This record gives sequence, structure tokens and C-alpha cells, in this order.
Amino acid sequence: MTRRLIDLSTPIRTDHFRWPVSRKELKSHGADSYLQATWIGWPIHGFTHMDAPRHFDANGKTTSQLPLDVAWGPAVVVDLSAIGPDEPVTPAMLEAANADIRPGDIILLKTAWDTKASIDEATFWSTAPYMTTEACRWLYARSPKGVAYDFPQDHCIRDMVSGEREPAFEENVTHIELLLKGVTMFEYLCNLSEIRRERVEFFGLPLKVPDSDGAPIRAVAVEDE
Repeated sequence: MTRRLIDLSTPIRTDHFRWPVSRKELKSHGADSYLQATWIGWPIHGFTHMDAPRHFDANGKTTSQLPLDVAWGPAVVVDLSAIGPDEPVTPAMLEAANADIRPGDIILLKTAWDTKASIDEATFWSTAPYMTTEACRWLYARSPKGVAYDFPQDHCIRDMVSGEREPAFEENVTHIELLLKGVTMFEYLCNLSEIRRERVEFFGLPLKVPDSDGAPIRAVAVEDE
């Protein structure tokens, strides 16, 4: 049996309009050095990353308190790729996807939004589909270990991006209904449309940033061919 690796990670670009990225060469090939060494820094909750409960709970677990196995394991792809712009994800949609969701799965919600809008542009947020409270509760009832998104999953994120207002706590429905109930969240994945099978093995291992509210990940799906 052969296995195929699908990269689900968003590139960390220095010109991204939402997330500031600082990148420079501390050393570069030339007369003054025989090597190149790059320095890079960006917000932990930018690009493809994992949330820890501390993100929304002052007393919640940090990255240091979460075992690595929360970020690895069997995963199921829930195909929502027919969803349209500004359309809410509902329990009926999740039910209609008829995915083989098993307790302890990491659920990959595939809207293929990254193929419809560029994460480097504001419209990625302003016109995206979004999760409802009821859909989050539907997922939670299936006892997942984690949920991953290829779209900005809370409707209020668009207001954060536009700077129009600071959303209220209760508007962050995925964080309240899933993250704060012990379900690990993986945000801003891409290439879920590249996965051909419904069930895969998922790796979203976080960088070892001690006592943090989240961490960057290199998200990968491993698919049997």
C-alpha cells in the first residue's frame, strides 16, 4: 500500500494584508558569510494554526498542558464544498454530507473556500460561509477530538478583519461550543479539496511554544492510495 501526503498549510507570506510578518536574513551568502540564516516572526493566530483553550479562557489549558495526540489521529472529511458565499453551515448540511464520523475523530470541514477566494484578500473573510451555534452543537454531539476549518469559521471574524467593531464574546460560536468544551481547533487550512478519500490520517502538530494560547502548525493529511 502506498500513502499520499497532502499539504493543508497556508503559506506564511510577508505581504499578507491582515497578519504582519517580519522576515529578514540575519546572514546571507556573500563576502561576509558562507551561510544564510533567516529570522521570521508573525502572530500565533495567523495562517494555519492550532488554538489552545487559553485563547478564550483565562484559566484554560495552554499548549504546554495539551498532549501531542490532540493534534494527530484518524480524521474524516465532511464535504460542504457546495456551500455558497455568506451561507451558514447548518446541522441539515452536516447531516446531508453523510460522513462516517466516529468518536475521537478529527473532523475536517471541507468548504473548499480557499479555491473560491484568496486568503490574501479581504473578500476571503467578508463573503465566507460560517458556522452556526446549532452546527457546532451537532459536531460536538459526535464526540470529535478536533475540528479543522478551511474558512473563517465564525461570522464575527469578518468584523475583526474590517475593523468595524469588536465582536462580543458570545459571537465566537466555534470557540464557545467546541474549543471551550475540549475540542481542539485547527484554523485556516487549505487544499482540503485535494483529499480524495473520506477518511485520512491527520497531523497538525504545533510548534513547541510553551504556555501559549495557540501555535503554528504544519497540517498534513495522509491518504491511502
